[in-house]
Amino acid sequence: MTAFEIDPGRLFVGGQWREAADGARTDVVDPSRGTVLTTVAQAGAADVDAAVQAAREAFDAGHWSGLSGRERGRVLLRVARLIREEADDIARLESLDVGKPITLAHAVDVTNAADDYEYFAGLAFALDGAHRDTPMNALAYTRREPIGVVAAITPFNFPLILAGSKIAPALAAGNTVVHKPADETPLSALYMAGLLQRAGVPDGVVNVVTGTGPVAGEALLRHPGVDKIAFTGSTAVGRHAASVAGANLKPVTMELGGNAAHLVFEDADLEKAVGAVIKGFVFNTGQFCMGGPRLLVAHPVYSTLLNILAEAVPGVPVGDPRLPETVVGPMAGERHLRKVEEYVDLAREEGARIVCGGERLELDGGYYYKPTVIADVAPDSRVVQEEIFGPVLTVQPFDDEDEAITLANSTPYGLASGVQTGNLARAHRVAARLQAGIVWVNDWAMLDPAVPFGGVKDSGFGREYGPEALAAYTRVKSVVVSLD
Repeated sequence: MTAFEIDPGRLFVGGQWREAADGARTDVVDPSRGTVLTTVAQAGAADVDAAVQAAREAFDAGHWSGLSGRERGRVLLRVARLIREEADDIARLESLDVGKPITLAHAVDVTNAADDYEYFAGLAFALDGAHRDTPMNALAYTRREPIGVVAAITPFNFPLILAGSKIAPALAAGNTVVHKPADETPLSALYMAGLLQRAGVPDGVVNVVTGTGPVAGEALLRHPGVDKIAFTGSTAVGRHAASVAGANLKPVTMELGGNAAHLVFEDADLEKAVGAVIKGFVFNTGQFCMGGPRLLVAHPVYSTLLNILAEAVPGVPVGDPRLPETVVGPMAGERHLRKVEEYVDLAREEGARIVCGGERLELDGGYYYKPTVIADVAPDSRVVQEEIFGPVLTVQPFDDEDEAITLANSTPYGLASGVQTGNLARAHRVAARLQAGIVWVNDWAMLDPAVPFGGVKDSGFGREYGPEALAAYTRVKSVVVSLD
């Protein structure tokens, strides 16, 4: 897919494609070359209001919310089928928009998106309430009902997956949605709006408004017609979004920043561990909230593992995301690249040692950074405590299990964590003590729509995936019928 094949994007409101009310547009840039791919409409408050009104009218009309779960599930299954049928086009679009290696986009992003809709279609088939036994002379039961209009706000790094992780359960439960994708990476959101319509999702049920966070995002957060907010993004913006929701007593799901620790014990299989460690910090060019940028290694194997990384990491294929052999593509934009550079420079100033990498890769005018390993870091240094969000790994030694857990839990974040060990009892023991929403043992980034994920501490609250996600898009109503 080349740039001229990508049509200029418009807003999708009430089942219709339309320009922004004020005609504003913005460029979408190919991060692998720094060139413009296309332009998209830039929504203002009036456009957001129109989208929320369309979603409200669709919800109240009952064309979707009034269907049985089984009927909604059938439509979501068609969505999954279309995603698989159009996988090549969707993967190319996601690769161009995000700078994501095409192999990764196809195998991970498109596959997971299809799985999302398929999984929640199945849950829609089984959505029900429960009879409650009471001493009253009454029939008591619960109903699970949709909340209403959902505002789905998603980030730049996994546009397709993170949209699906919100829209699929929201639709399965019978809600309507207004989706505001990241301003840097809006293209798959627009593609999916059309695909959902072709699958049979009624007009107004899913609306997409492209634009900036301070304008379109803020208008969506504050709109009185929104009933629930589902947000993925930085902790700083998440705090703001949660405060706005709290002031208006709206339920929220917040999947925020991460800075996961990856623990390697002396009894680990080092060959497997190295593969998991590298995957954990270069996956999606390190732009992964559940990535593993903090490596904690038992002293007996610390030097050995560091030497292996020093040899292996420079060999990771970095380059044009269009090439199937590429593992690490560009950062998603110039500002993300500059942020990584600033953190690595800060590490040097703090006295850390750059084992490998530590500089840009000049290629085709794109935003590339070499995968970087940093040793001799202090536990309280900023490169350890803060989220870098790039292909950078810090390495720290530990003496025993207690110290490893203390170091792992020492940052404000708690989204993911990992353990490498050959001791099953240790794996369970350590997993129980790690402050994280998901813990992987002897691998990294094992994700499936059936397995919930989400954060603790500054990484947010609520869960996506699993039946827990579907529950978050419903309200429980109790009905008690007197038998007298």
